[in-house]
Amino acid sequence: MEEKLKDELEELILTAKRVELAVAEANSFKVDCHSVARLVRWLRQWLQYLVKRISSAPAQALYDRPIVRIVAEVSKSLERALTLVGKCKRRTLFPRFVGVNCRTDFGRIFTLLQSSIADLKWLLSLIDLDPGCVAGGGFMSVPPLAINDPVISWVWSFIATVKMGKLMDCIDAANNLTFLAEGNERNKRIIIEEGGIPPLLKLLKNSSPDAQIAAVNSLYVLADNEERVKTIVEQKGVPLIAQLFRASPLRVQTPVVNLMARMAEKDPKVQEAFHNEQVILPLLKLLSLDIVSDELVTNGRVQKQSIHSVLEMKKEIHKHNSIAPNSEIHSRYSNLCLNWYFEGCNRAKMQKEEWEKEKPEVRKELKTNCSKALWMLSHKNVSICKKITERNGFMYLAKLMEKERDELQFNCLMTVMEIADTAQTDPNFRHSVFKINSPGVRAVVDQLLRVIKESSSPKFQIPAIKSIGYLARIFPAKETQVIDSLLAQLFSKCHDVAEEAAIALKKFVCPDNYLWKEHRNSIIKLNGRAALRLWIENASHEERDLHSCLNNTTSREALKQAGPSTAAENKTNRERLQRRGERPLTNCQPYPLNPFCHLVVLFRDKDGAASIYEKINIGVTWTRMAWAP
Repeated sequence: MEEKLKDELEELILTAKRVELAVAEANSFKVDCHSVARLVRWLRQWLQYLVKRISSAPAQALYDRPIVRIVAEVSKSLERALTLVGKCKRRTLFPRFVGVNCRTDFGRIFTLLQSSIADLKWLLSLIDLDPGCVAGGGFMSVPPLAINDPVISWVWSFIATVKMGKLMDCIDAANNLTFLAEGNERNKRIIIEEGGIPPLLKLLKNSSPDAQIAAVNSLYVLADNEERVKTIVEQKGVPLIAQLFRASPLRVQTPVVNLMARMAEKDPKVQEAFHNEQVILPLLKLLSLDIVSDELVTNGRVQKQSIHSVLEMKKEIHKHNSIAPNSEIHSRYSNLCLNWYFEGCNRAKMQKEEWEKEKPEVRKELKTNCSKALWMLSHKNVSICKKITERNGFMYLAKLMEKERDELQFNCLMTVMEIADTAQTDPNFRHSVFKINSPGVRAVVDQLLRVIKESSSPKFQIPAIKSIGYLARIFPAKETQVIDSLLAQLFSKCHDVAEEAAIALKKFVCPDNYLWKEHRNSIIKLNGRAALRLWIENASHEERDLHSCLNNTTSREALKQAGPSTAAENKTNRERLQRRGERPLTNCQPYPLNPFCHLVVLFRDKDGAASIYEKINIGVTWTRMAWAP
């Protein structure tokens, strides 16, 4: 690119000399032509100085976007000047008749040449990073080229400062880019198009924590959609971000983890890239730094895990390396990987000491960001979910769900929900990891049930209920407290909570669940005695389909035990329902049911409380099933 720019500038210098020669041959408007020659001579000197500056600057440190744009405008100005001056050397009377027009054209050429000179001055001050024009990474003077759109000149100046400026100026310029991009899609697009990503990634390599934070904040603001995240990935940003996360102090790790979470959220393809960079284990370690438990921290256990990790690393090296195991290169590679591992152990020890010195709010913010990163990285990704569960991730998440509140607890719930969702769709993963007797799984299930029962916020209850529903196939028949917790939520004042509870119950009695009969019997035993028969009309097909949690699951014995309602009972119960103000959620015509079909539908009364009704196709009788919440 540097050689191409030099060639273009040399062409412009030759064009300027041609204009000067044409002025010497002019026979009309000589005064105006000499004024053009003076401006062109000045312009040629600036072009020559620009060539020297480009030649002396390192190729990788040169920011060429404004150079290309300004050189193109200067070329147009010189071509127009050459064309106009060339008309003045004709020995005819024609120029006398068009003299007024030529005077106007000369005025335009003067303006163009003066603007080109000002553009070159601005460009040279940008390359030299003149303190008079760039003050602490602040706004530069606007060149005539960008007078109608000053944003592009600001973007050029900030990017050039980040790429070529001093450290403090780089930090200020990166912060200004963040300010410029926040809440403005057009400015973000301009920063990306004008090559703002590579200088920011380069700034990540700087040893200054302030510079690293400024660069990460800018990247976070820019990485707000899939296309821009792909641009960061294409510029080899994932390895740099992962390396910075592993090796930086805690105050730098907080925004870095936030950036990782956002990139994984906007572009799911980034998940594997970060997984390959081994960021899952450091995230889990940061989550576990405040957790003190006999199950998690024992010297023997830690030592065992460390040896196991080394053996696993050796296996991975042999598995993924295509080089022959006995080769010298492979041996060096293996030793290098092991050195990296033990350096990581030393780093973890130093990190724990640093962690204990940090303020509680800083530690809380970092753990919150780590939990969100795990949530976004684990979304529909089996390999990352396996990594989390293999590294005591369930125990860490369970402890955090127990101790923490607010956003950190919510992020842990969402991470568990993503892992449970993956287990629902991947039988191999479910069978290998989700054993109900496993301490980690047991701890997570207990915390999910606690949140369902004790939390009053649907924000926390819904992911916990969904997680239980996703894990419906792992629960044995004796786990009746799980079903009982879901049944209680059918009476929640929040419609969404009751809906999710009904959907979760449906997964327990779905024929795909090999214990569906046992779960069906548990549901019947838990609520059959408290049934109140009730005649209900106008049940919605959509509501019945949405809130169906039992289908084709009621035995003849249960139906006989429940018995049909008499006409008098139905009339009395219908009147009682009307007095209480209960009504169905929607009104549609009912659809026919097969014999012995058991269907549960939610209704809501005037006070907002939910009720659940059971339709048994014997005399088309509706019976209200009441459970104590």
